[in-house]
Amino acid sequence: MRVLVTGGAGFIGSHFVRRLAGNGHDVVVLDKLTYAGNPANLEGIEHDFVQGDIADPLAVATATAGCDAIVNFAAETHVDRSILGPAEFVHTDVLGTMCLLEATRET
Repeated sequence: MRVLVTGGAGFIGSHFVRRLAGNGHDVVVLDKLTYAGNPANLEGIEHDFVQGDIADPLAVATATAGCDAIVNFAAETHVDRSILGPAEFVHTDVLGTMCLLEATRET
């Protein structure tokens, strides 16, 4: 099975990617590589990587091509950050999730 893991370079996402790849799944990671994403978390794990934003329909279309499933770990986190920059949270957590859902309807 080919699985897209968004936020796959983050702490939790990268552990999930490691588990999927270790069980023989073909993994695609879509990550924006912000404060929470670190490519070093994916070292030694076989995967395809797409750097991009889950709220960008083109990046999502590129990453979802040929995928059978999507697992979403991409999110803005930390409550204190949401107070200082709520627009980033709405962009990623709401619009980004909507973009992923729309992509599933198109496949």
